[in-house]
Amino acid sequence: MNCIIIEDQLPAQRILKRYIEDIGTLNLVGTYSNALQALDTINSQKVDLLFLDIHLPKLSGIDFLKTLSNSPHVILTTAFSDYALESYEFNVVDYLLKPFSFERFVKAVSKVSALKNTIQTKEAPVQDIFIKSGYEHIRINLTDIYFIKSDADYTEIHLTQKKHLSSETLKNWEEKLAQHKFLRVHKSYLVNTSKITKLMGNQIYLDDQKIIPIGRAYKEGLISQYSN
Repeated sequence: MNCIIIEDQLPAQRILKRYIEDIGTLNLVGTYSNALQALDTINSQKVDLLFLDIHLPKLSGIDFLKTLSNSPHVILTTAFSDYALESYEFNVVDYLLKPFSFERFVKAVSKVSALKNTIQTKEAPVQDIFIKSGYEHIRINLTDIYFIKSDADYTEIHLTQKKHLSSETLKNWEEKLAQHKFLRVHKSYLVNTSKITKLMGNQIYLDDQKIIPIGRAYKEGLISQYSN
C-alpha cells in the first residue's frame, strides 16, 4: 500500500519511517510537516493510507480531513485523546496515541489491510466463465464450482451434481481464479474456499458432503486463510 506521513515533529516522523520500513508491506511516497503540502501528492498519486497528526501548523488534521472529498484510509497519530470520538466521523481506521509501539502500529495497519480486502471482495462481481468441453463451450457460474481436479491431460470442473472436462491445466485455473477465493490445496486439486465446511486430518469437507484431500505442503496456507 502507498502511504504518506503528515507530521510536524521530526522525532515522530523518524519513528513512523522506521516502522513503515520494518513492516515491509507499505511504500512511503511522501513525508510532510503540514497538511497543505500533502495535497498535491494525494490528488496526483494513488495513496492508500495516510498517517496524520492532529496538531499541525496552518491546518489541523481534523480540519484537513473535512476538506477531502475522497480521503485515503487514515490512521491518526497524536499525543492527545480528546479528538478520538470526533475523528471517527471521518472514517478514521485507527487512532494511535503517542508514544505507540511497533506492535500497536502493526495492529493499526492490519485493520487497513482487512478493510481493503473486505471492500475488494464486496466489489468483485460474481462472474460466469465459459469452458471448452469437447466441441461445446459451456457457461458456468463461479459460485457453482466446488473444486477443480487435475486428471492427466484434462481438468475436471466439479459442480453440485455434475462435472465438466476442460483442456486447461490446473495451473491455468489457479491463476485465473485466484481473486475469486479459489485456492490450491493439493497438487491435483483447486478448491472454492467458500464451499469448505471443515478440515479434518488431511481431508477437506465441502458443504455438499464431498471430501477432497489436502496436501501436506498446502495445509498451513489453507488453515491460515480459512481461519481469517
